Amino acid sequence: MIIDAWAQHPTERHLSHPMFDSLRRWTRADGGLAARDWPVGLTLQAMDEGGVSRSLICAWVGPRGELISNDEVAGFVGEAPDRLVGIGSVDISRPRSAVRELRRCVQQLGFKGLRVLPWLWELPPTDRRFYPVLSECCELGIPYCTQVGHTGPLMPSEVGRPIPYIDQLAIDFPELVIVCGHIGYPWTEEMIAVATKHPNVYIDTSAYTARRYPAELVAYLKAHGRGKVLFGSNWPMIPPRKALDGLEELGLDEQTREAFLSGNASRAYGLTV
Repeated sequence: MIIDAWAQHPTERHLSHPMFDSLRRWTRADGGLAARDWPVGLTLQAMDEGGVSRSLICAWVGPRGELISNDEVAGFVGEAPDRLVGIGSVDISRPRSAVRELRRCVQQLGFKGLRVLPWLWELPPTDRRFYPVLSECCELGIPYCTQVGHTGPLMPSEVGRPIPYIDQLAIDFPELVIVCGHIGYPWTEEMIAVATKHPNVYIDTSAYTARRYPAELVAYLKAHGRGKVLFGSNWPMIPPRKALDGLEELGLDEQTREAFLSGNASRAYGLTV
């Protein structure tokens, strides 16, 4: 079984946003990120081609509005509830409304986590505007998913540093499960150090193919980090099949492979396999 821990089913306004120009340049050879409304069947087809059983698909809410709304995500999940899992997002500039919306996402829409991207807001995740919803994540028993490392879209990267930001979050919210997407490059060693230090901090490999995993991450995955790394693709930017290309070359034993591909995501997000 394979669980994709970081994916989107895109909307036209999501894919057409100018900040994704850099990603469109990178993916043009694969057919690109055409700005159009995609049927859910295209995401399911990509999952099937990569052998993915379930994908966590996320809303995108930022200071410029909703690129993929929570209700749209709920609609996508409703078309394939056995394959897709909803991850919500909220407007952190309105703290009380954000908390209420997060509760709605979990209690009414059945979502399994929250993702708010620091670079989208041009704020570090330790900014005071994040803390009301992070506290609510603890109350609801759901993980917070964030992005670490440099920012592929045309936005500043500094807010993606694992140290000091993720380290401080884990100190302030020790019970909060924090899933850090995109590995953390070029601060991969910082990300590994933070995940090693804090029991509830995880890393997901989205936005990288298996052949491009940094050597230090592979060593961590095969040793004391076998329970802390999740597979992610970043679909539609990278199809799951392409993201998994080269997995056999990593030399993972059966137990580590199972944990990486599904077990760690099931535990972090509280999924029923």
